[in-house]
Amino acid sequence: MITMLNRTKQFMREHDLTYKKEYIRPMMSPEHVYVFRFGKHRLNNRVIIRYSHTWTGRVKINEIDVRMHHQHHPRIFKTEDDMLAYLAHHLEKREAKEATRVHTGEEE
Repeated sequence: MITMLNRTKQFMREHDLTYKKEYIRPMMSPEHVYVFRFGKHRLNNRVIIRYSHTWTGRVKINEIDVRMHHQHHPRIFKTEDDMLAYLAHHLEKREAKEATRVHTGEEE
């Protein structure tokens, strides 16, 4: 399996998010697809990595799509750093929202 998402996997473990990874073998396209499903309770978020290999054999990431909670229009990133910054910001906003909900006494 490819090792390009080591920092993403570490981020998921640090924030107690469960994840499942899949590799989709391409039939007619030169791009390879790696799907990474994650979530706190359900695996309803996903990261789709489209990558190819250079002529020297190195892995080249072409595009990273992040779909949070079944979005129709994904967030598209070029690097793993940009994606992790987005996920950290999104997680902070969600934790703040849950903290205010608990503080005010609202139930889901």
